[in-house]
Amino acid sequence: MSDAAATGLPEPAVRVEREGAVAVVTIDRPASLNALSAAVLAELESAFTALAREGGVRGVLLVGAGGRAFVAGADIRGLATLEPEPAADVARLGHRVAAAIETLPAPVIACVDGFALGGGLELALACDLIYATDASSFGQPEVRLGLIPGFGGTVRLPRAVGVARAKELIYSGRRIGIDEAVESGLVVRRFADRDALLAGARATLAEIAANSATAVAIAKRVLVAATGRPTDAASALEVEGFEDAFRTDDMHEGIAAFLEKREPRFGA
Repeated sequence: MSDAAATGLPEPAVRVEREGAVAVVTIDRPASLNALSAAVLAELESAFTALAREGGVRGVLLVGAGGRAFVAGADIRGLATLEPEPAADVARLGHRVAAAIETLPAPVIACVDGFALGGGLELALACDLIYATDASSFGQPEVRLGLIPGFGGTVRLPRAVGVARAKELIYSGRRIGIDEAVESGLVVRRFADRDALLAGARATLAEIAANSATAVAIAKRVLVAATGRPTDAASALEVEGFEDAFRTDDMHEGIAAFLEKREPRFGA
């Protein structure tokens, strides 16, 4: 019996498991195709905020349970009863979740197996990389419900696939499969099935973890902050990050190891 069941509390919809320096965050609502209710969003915000506080995390896999969907979208039944102001509060919560993912120093890989629609695609877009199986599909179908994307789709989808393609997908609400998702640059790598997907994502995180965690964190900070900004402003952020790297022990160790022709010994 789980702790939640023993206390009479509802089972958590978000599970966090540690595999050494890797955290696996699972959205576990398979009966609703992992739909994002306000409660699920709050759990996700808490999960990523806690990971940032804990430290020692070198990478995160974000997955959906059940094998049919990463996240099929927002919880439409929950949205149906909302007035405009409470609806805006839910949207703000969705944006806070995305911000918690983007500000986590460690890279986050969205592991998509099945549907990534609406809020599910927006959640994946907040991650550093999207890996997906051949069975996956993607879309922003909100206009078919008289809505627009509310968790960052109008902001991050154009950055991922270009403004024109993002407009087409958002205005039409159409769904795309894995071939178009890869061709557009939305999905970085594709895999035959879920097992291969998770193995591939873990391999990427292992490769990243061999590098300086401090340098990866600075690079992520600069990439997130600079995306979409004018060239001059973005370049200034890069210079600032480059300068910050020179203040770190890892930079001195990395340069010394290169000059001494040995493997670097970066800090944890």
